[in-house]
Amino acid sequence: MDSAPQRRATLLVAYDSQYKWARQIGRALERQDVGVTYVICSDFRHSISDAQIGEVAPHEVPVLRDRDELLDDLLDSDIVVFGIQGPLTSNLTAELVQHAQRTGRDLPVTVTGWVGVIIEKIVAGYLERFTSDVVAVNSRADLRTFEATANSLGLPTDNLLLSGLPLLSAHRLPLRENPIKTVMFADQPTVPKTLAERTYLYQRLADYARAHPDRRVILKPRHRPDEDTFHRMSKHPEILLEGMELPSNLEVDYTPVSDMLNEIDLMLTVSSTAALEALGHGIRTAFVLDLGIHERLGNQIFTDSGLLRTFDQLIADDVGEPAEGFVDDYFLEKTAAPVDLIAERASELVGVPAADRPSRSAIDTDYFAGVIAVRAFREDQRRGGAASGLKAGVQKANKQIRVQFDNSLRSRAKALALVVLPVSWLDRTRRKVWNAKRSQHPTGQTKQASAARFSSTDKPTN
Repeated sequence: MDSAPQRRATLLVAYDSQYKWARQIGRALERQDVGVTYVICSDFRHSISDAQIGEVAPHEVPVLRDRDELLDDLLDSDIVVFGIQGPLTSNLTAELVQHAQRTGRDLPVTVTGWVGVIIEKIVAGYLERFTSDVVAVNSRADLRTFEATANSLGLPTDNLLLSGLPLLSAHRLPLRENPIKTVMFADQPTVPKTLAERTYLYQRLADYARAHPDRRVILKPRHRPDEDTFHRMSKHPEILLEGMELPSNLEVDYTPVSDMLNEIDLMLTVSSTAALEALGHGIRTAFVLDLGIHERLGNQIFTDSGLLRTFDQLIADDVGEPAEGFVDDYFLEKTAAPVDLIAERASELVGVPAADRPSRSAIDTDYFAGVIAVRAFREDQRRGGAASGLKAGVQKANKQIRVQFDNSLRSRAKALALVVLPVSWLDRTRRKVWNAKRSQHPTGQTKQASAARFSSTDKPTN
């Protein structure tokens, strides 16, 4: 009978894409004889449906932990994999470091990475993860950015592991040359965001289907209408398609992309990571260019891919081939799959004393000291401590700004009145104001007269 694993890993997730990413690393850790547990922090926004769990690992349901339970649970682990988003990873890492210092315990080996291709906040995302023992890097371009950032800030770089995207295999398959029979459009919840642009893409996909009636055209939404993801969708594709006249060969399918890779001949998307997954399996791929190149679309990182195409080009079967430099950036052709490289590095570090791990040198940097100082300040301010003095000062400054703004508005109103109102009307208004002020003083004296009386009779003499 096999003995139970001696080492234990906790993998933190909040959404289905994070669970899928963590599950792949978890399987690799299991191959390293590490027992794994998937955990959702109940204090964080989260959403993983039963159907989404079933698609990834139906017999491994993540457990819920509140924040206090979680910190102790993490310190009991040998390895912690942060599958959650960057800001939560940064906050929880800082809390874990402080909790370990308070309790006199060693930190576990920590692993962070990115669920998909990084299309925004690349430097910010790295700095939210830099204290990890293993920062799994998806591409050579990302590695260059992280190393340059680290060098400029005096941060260590020995925790940067060029592993590649965990959903990719060790080697990319050659492009298929068979006729195109099945086409998939990988939809994204918030790319594009506007209703008009999303509707445009679906209409153009319908145009493609009409132009090629012999092809099966699949629209693959990111999730079902009753499910949630980290990136929230305002209008689900099924809702937008209700008012359209669709060709019979266009269908909506929720089967996971990974389960359909053997059937697909052409993958279309704006900037989904599914494109790289398809390329890795030798599937012809195109990034839809109709909406232009923009950071809000996330397709600015694909300008050198050789795969940007408009729907008119795609209808004409002008698909293109991936540029060599782009392929080399993401497909590293290493001896092991990305998830195995991550698991092997984490397992190795378990045997290294906590004081000698990469995270220790990252925690000892001035940059991390600043992170902790800001956290302490915000907590003190939230509790109404010493920082509340600054808060009061800010409120006073804001009040002064409002008064100045109000005075400025009154001055402008007066100037406008002199230009557009009759002089006789202004004279009558001035007399009314003057009489109102006089009525407030029983003696008939104005404030100016009162001030003059004070200065003449009560002014102290030398």
